[in-house]
Amino acid sequence: MVKIAVLTNKTKDKSFSIADKVVSYLAGKSEVYMPDDGMLLTDYGVRYLPYNEIFKVAEIAIVIGGDGTILRAAPDCAMSKIPALGINLGTVGFLTEVEVSDIENSLDKLLRGQYIKERRMLLKATINDGEECHVLNDIVVSKRDHQQLIHLDLFADGELVYHYKADGLIIATPTGSTGYSISAGGPVVDPKMDLYIATPICAHMLLARSAVLGADKSLEIRLGGIDAIISADGLMRGIITCNDTVKIEKSEYEFELIKIGDSSFYNTLINKLS
Repeated sequence: MVKIAVLTNKTKDKSFSIADKVVSYLAGKSEVYMPDDGMLLTDYGVRYLPYNEIFKVAEIAIVIGGDGTILRAAPDCAMSKIPALGINLGTVGFLTEVEVSDIENSLDKLLRGQYIKERRMLLKATINDGEECHVLNDIVVSKRDHQQLIHLDLFADGELVYHYKADGLIIATPTGSTGYSISAGGPVVDPKMDLYIATPICAHMLLARSAVLGADKSLEIRLGGIDAIISADGLMRGIITCNDTVKIEKSEYEFELIKIGDSSFYNTLINKLS
């Protein structure tokens, strides 16, 4: 039987009713693993393991929550080469395509192997040649609360791309093009492509526009002037100071998103954002 990890967002699935529905349907049809973090579902033969241990045994992950829940799980899934299916409890649902009303039908297709896997690139960010992180959506360098504009230089393979005076700079993947980047005026990009999108946030410049750069390049953001915040997929990673650098490149890991339905990215785009 296929080994399936079920990961749920406790904030969105407060009563664990959706997790219970998923696990009860999978019982006897697969080996189900869940984190041993206090949520216990009885009578289904679930095997409980520490969160990091689950990725060593699972073959598929089912992620219950919103797109943010997928973003949290994506690096671990990618590093373990485990494809993930998202069940949507959020508001947008670009990454979590299965609605609660269609859980049983979708799980049946999953168990029958009636799905495709979409490959999505990740970014790897390194702060001052030290801490590394891998993200599915974006890396953001932004000003601190109510500060003046920050000054940022963006380099690609050592060559200056642009000098920004702005509230911040977003470096997004194609998957992240429909996240923070699109809100800042960035382009929509087919999520299966390999490239970077550099989008300034509220730039105080006449000609500041998004730049689309090949994923074969190594990017570097250099901060001038006042301190700034660096965030990875919406989570703050720390404070960077004048002359600090953030190096960004295509991650060696790829995330595989399981697609059950027939809806294309562009159809989803129209339905979700129109």
